[in-house]
Amino acid sequence: MYFTDRGIEELESRRGEEQVSVAWLAARFQQFVDENPDFEVPVERLATWLARLDDEED
Repeated sequence: MYFTDRGIEELESRRGEEQVSVAWLAARFQQFVDENPDFEVPVERLATWLARLDDEED
């Protein structure tokens, strides 16, 4: 288990039953980056990865 898995597990246990919109999630990403600018690149990479999940691989 990676250290980051603990945060993912906490997210699932605390909020796993909730349904949220992509707009809500994007706003939370932006808020996080505004408060933690050092994480801009990883958050952008995650957002891009999520946005392209259904794209066909070349």
